[in-house]
Amino acid sequence: MVSAPMAGWSGGGLAGAVSAAGALGMIGVGSATPVGWIPEQAKLARGRGPFGFGLMSWVLESRPELLEAVLAEEPAAVSLSFGDPAPFVGRVREAGAITMSQVQDAGKAEAAVGAGVDVLVAQGTDAGGHTGQVGTLPLLQRVLEIGERAGKPVLAAGGIGTGRGIAGVLAMGASGAWIGTRFCATVESTGTDEAKRLILQADETATVHTRVFDLVQDIPWPEEFAGRAIRNSFSDRWHGHEARLVEQRSSVSAGFEAARGDYSEDFVYSGQAAGLIDDLPPAGELVDRMMAETEARLRACGALLGGRPC
Repeated sequence: MVSAPMAGWSGGGLAGAVSAAGALGMIGVGSATPVGWIPEQAKLARGRGPFGFGLMSWVLESRPELLEAVLAEEPAAVSLSFGDPAPFVGRVREAGAITMSQVQDAGKAEAAVGAGVDVLVAQGTDAGGHTGQVGTLPLLQRVLEIGERAGKPVLAAGGIGTGRGIAGVLAMGASGAWIGTRFCATVESTGTDEAKRLILQADETATVHTRVFDLVQDIPWPEEFAGRAIRNSFSDRWHGHEARLVEQRSSVSAGFEAARGDYSEDFVYSGQAAGLIDDLPPAGELVDRMMAETEARLRACGALLGGRPC
């Protein structure tokens, strides 16, 4: 199990708690993250088990110092996603870290293999935050085929919020699960209390896959990656009217910035697994619970086969 590196949610406290419980905790580095934030978060995670960092390849093209700051902290793993990982894989390997990459279609999976990435993460559109257009189950099946041919382990991401989900992707052949939204709703995540409350209240139909929050902030995310967020007044007003939003961005942006923290306008990125969440536990307790659920479901799967391993 890996806790996904979610900018704004996944700091060193969350990563350390996840790693201490026997999973792999990841720290999320955003496009505007100050370099000095990286060692601060590594200090919180260090000494509690292996941990990693998640970086965005499109950001590293203009901010390579983020990668150097991450590697200075000697992480066990570095995720290079959302853009071409090839320019950065060699440097990460030189530093002794495992490379991982979230892929949203078969073409990106093949490109990651060609770049020498160690671990593929099949990220379905069910996931929260920025992702592609393909659902987790069909994508995972395609990426598993690619991973098997290349001898690469594959993790599944998107819509996994319980041990049942983990057991399901393990039975399909994945080596593990990459879990985001479920870890947003933990004590240690750095999201605001109100954002966590909205995730707890949301069901599986409560999100929208949209570019409007990037457009209003003029964040140059590649167009192919929209962000899945909890629907609100802002997304209802502007989703489907992106061209008009860009035309009026100057005036709309001023109102958006003034409403920061008011989540009828401000955004909360969340995946469709929000509908599976009804509590706010410590992250270590959540890891233990989900692993127990996973084991129980795998044992039940074995029973279907007359007691043979699933």
